[in-house]
Amino acid sequence: MRSSPALVAMDSPAESPHAPVNEVVRTLVELVERVSAAAAPDSGSASEEVLVDTEVDGARYLLVRMPKLHGNRVQLSPREQEIVRMVAKGHPNKVIADVLNISSWTVCTHLRRIFAKLGVGSRAAMVAQLLDLGVLANEHRIHSNAR
Repeated sequence: MRSSPALVAMDSPAESPHAPVNEVVRTLVELVERVSAAAAPDSGSASEEVLVDTEVDGARYLLVRMPKLHGNRVQLSPREQEIVRMVAKGHPNKVIADVLNISSWTVCTHLRRIFAKLGVGSRAAMVAQLLDLGVLANEHRIHSNAR
């Protein structure tokens, strides 16, 4: 059982088979579980910790330990907050990337990190949770005229 959330980001060539990738991910997660079990208790670090950054068969693997959440408090960087606001307004990744002058891959990386911090798996779940937590203002709620 993991002691803290972890994020696995993969950047692999399109032609690579997925079976070896899944085995590498399982191995990385097992490694992190062992490291987490052996490590001293965390003193409440508020930043991410890169545990593994490696390349295997042309694919790059990044394993990051995310900070523990204290209560309902979510720590989003200023860039993550910008991306969240734009997603909440319905903008696709490509538009967000163009407006912020970053690549769409970078937008995806930010979203994966936000999803991991919140423990969600979709853009809609992310926005709903951030609205519930009060991180997003009510101005981001979509009001419908349907009754």
